[in-house]
Amino acid sequence: MTDLMFGKRISKTDVRVDACGAVDELNAVLGIVRNSNVSDEMKEWVDGVQKRLVGLMGVIATHEDDHQKYADAGYSGIEKEDVAWLEELIKESETEKGITFKGWARPGEAGAMAGAYLDLARTVCRRAERSCWAVSDDALGTTRLFLNRLSDSLWLVARAREGV
Repeated sequence: MTDLMFGKRISKTDVRVDACGAVDELNAVLGIVRNSNVSDEMKEWVDGVQKRLVGLMGVIATHEDDHQKYADAGYSGIEKEDVAWLEELIKESETEKGITFKGWARPGEAGAMAGAYLDLARTVCRRAERSCWAVSDDALGTTRLFLNRLSDSLWLVARAREGV
């Protein structure tokens, strides 16, 4: 058994624990990206994602009966503005930078370590999103959408990093 926020206990094999673990792993991979010879702008973006992921994990680690307690305690979660932040990056990447799908990427093909780690983060992010869908909790709707947009963003950022 393990504790959720506010003291509820669940099995370590519960889907909620899987979802938290996947988001935690995503955050760790992004830590590698942040330290893989990337620009200050990229470090700032990754830091913004990581800050949001911490709040996102808190929401996942809170039983559906306790979400109001989470909010009342002043913890942050994922808001529509966070999703809009990613959607703006996607729009900018596709329209201003001209990055579009031109076939399946081969992670690391261009020799950019950060690009390969971004692709690893993307695959972990997709697993985290699927794990969140397995949790029966209506409060995770924006969380799921954020992870969906984040995986798209990571694909685009990886392509930009690899110069594709």
